[in-house]
Amino acid sequence: MEHGIFITENGWDAIARAYPQDIREELEQQIAFLPGCLKKDALQGQQDALKEITVAFSTWGMPCLTEEEIQRIFPNLKAVFYAAGSVQRFARPFLSCGVRIFCAAQANAVPVAEYTVAQILLANKGYFPAVGRCKNGWRSAHEVSVSFPGNMDCKVGIIGAGAIGKLVISLLKPFDLEILVFDPFLPEQTAQAMQVRKVDLQTLFRECQTISNHLANNPQTVGMLHYGLFSLMKPNATFINTGRGAQVVEADLCRAMEEAPNRTALLDVTFPEPPLPDSPLWKLDNIHITPHIAGSMSHEIGRMGRYMLRAYEDYRDANPCALEVTAQMLTTMA
Repeated sequence: MEHGIFITENGWDAIARAYPQDIREELEQQIAFLPGCLKKDALQGQQDALKEITVAFSTWGMPCLTEEEIQRIFPNLKAVFYAAGSVQRFARPFLSCGVRIFCAAQANAVPVAEYTVAQILLANKGYFPAVGRCKNGWRSAHEVSVSFPGNMDCKVGIIGAGAIGKLVISLLKPFDLEILVFDPFLPEQTAQAMQVRKVDLQTLFRECQTISNHLANNPQTVGMLHYGLFSLMKPNATFINTGRGAQVVEADLCRAMEEAPNRTALLDVTFPEPPLPDSPLWKLDNIHITPHIAGSMSHEIGRMGRYMLRAYEDYRDANPCALEVTAQMLTTMA
């Protein structure tokens, strides 16, 4: 039987949310776990027991370790199963030590995509400016909303066709939308199979009624969305950000929103998060902020543990697993 641990700086409650009891029971039938949940500061005191560990299960709060620490503390560790999204913060030293990484980004993509699709469909109907004005005058709110195109044949722009972007596109298929995509890493043949049109960012911002950001989170994308793009938006277009706040030059977004009051920005992420008290993001009626709720929350978090159970079973049986992360993938993934 393999030996395993649950590990996160966020403690046992985080493990229990990510790995519901039925999932833990299935894992415990196959793996001998050390009791409880370990944090980084507890590793030094259990080195003898940790030498036997071959698999680690974590979620948000996975400790960052150096290659030297991994080799010293976990000499026999073979795989980390991460019931959360991005592994960018901690993965590279593990991969350099030959430890395989499996993550539940695809599971976390599901609620983000669902949230995004809901916003896109409402935005195309003019819901957001209408609901903001209705209390001050039903007729004027109605006049604003009917200036929007609705969903049939409407152009929607997707920035980034990774796990979330692809799922958004798939979920939008029943709604007779025209989907434009910006993603330099998306092969033209794949775009054709997805029935989307690849375009540059300028074309996407100029032509699309609603634009949704799903760029990968890396240094190359910081500040990538700026006034030169936001100024191209239609006078009643909507920009949605469930990606990362740092990808948006927020002062530029505010400027573009101020210039066209019927434009809308729907921000589930900002930089910093939350925005500073004096941020202009709070002051504009056509900018709506939500507290980073697009991703997995409440019962949805357990989906990620289920994905990690399946990943472990693939690992155990030496089967290929679509949830495995490689060093090469880190250059383009969120």
